[in-house]
Amino acid sequence: MKAFQEYLDIVNGAIAVIPYPLQPNQLYEPIAYHMALGGKRVRPVLTLMACDAMGGDPSHAIDVAVGLEMFHNFTLLHDDVMDNADVRRGKPTVHRRWNDNTAILSGDTMLTIATQYIARSANWQCMDLFNKTAIEIYEGQQWDMDYEDRNDVTVDEYIMMIRLKTSVLLGCALKMGALIADADITEADLLYQAGVNMGLAFQLRDDVLDVWGDPETFGKEIGGDIMNNKKTFLLINAMQLAKGDDADELRHWLNDPYATRDDKVKGVTALYERLGVRQLAEDAITHYNDLAVAAFNRVKMSDDDKQAFVTLANRLSGRQY
Repeated sequence: MKAFQEYLDIVNGAIAVIPYPLQPNQLYEPIAYHMALGGKRVRPVLTLMACDAMGGDPSHAIDVAVGLEMFHNFTLLHDDVMDNADVRRGKPTVHRRWNDNTAILSGDTMLTIATQYIARSANWQCMDLFNKTAIEIYEGQQWDMDYEDRNDVTVDEYIMMIRLKTSVLLGCALKMGALIADADITEADLLYQAGVNMGLAFQLRDDVLDVWGDPETFGKEIGGDIMNNKKTFLLINAMQLAKGDDADELRHWLNDPYATRDDKVKGVTALYERLGVRQLAEDAITHYNDLAVAAFNRVKMSDDDKQAFVTLANRLSGRQY
């Protein structure tokens, strides 16, 4: 198996030469702009790694890998509109640089381009998995929006939501690589399980970084979840643990429409630290990462390939960006 950076270079090279039509410029320029922002490209790299580890030719999985990355970025364009986000990967979001309508329509186009790339595999199992995963992601987004109006969301409900919204796409990326390599379905399913658990650890780390991350490396404004009262793992646990004065203060920050960003982020962060919810998140990250590692270790592949996946899982779960 190649090093992560080698697969990343292959993915970035394929994305750089996507032949966007020149017109209408207002439709395609935002897509090219957003895709050029980069990102970790974890999903397409996982697809190439899985194909390679299962004895396939990674070059046969490039179209699927690009399609998954295009699909992932389509969801980000729409998420940024829904979340009213200003910054993505350190740059203005598409709906800020252009407008909401442009972000929605360019995002729709990205979905269709993604489907075209995945269809090139001529693998009906990949197409079925992609469609199933896409629907699950939309369901996860709807749950996320539904939770905005509820104050009784449980940790289990939150884990279910992020599994759908985030984790299944990592599982899909790994399983698609295995399918392109004609791997045994048992091995493909183990890779899927590993990806889902890796995705849970990944999203929980994202929750932590949104509060305690470095904006220079995180690529987004710190405290966005706090400002939007997002029902993250941290907030849900804080709402369950806060008593007395802490509960009163938390309700104040959640309900005060005049609170400044600086005051609210600092106030809620201080509450999180008093209540110990960061450690709860760190424990959950370790739990799901351990499940991912265990699944990778059950897959029939070389020890070196197992170690490559385990190293990547550990790096993503402990990342600071």
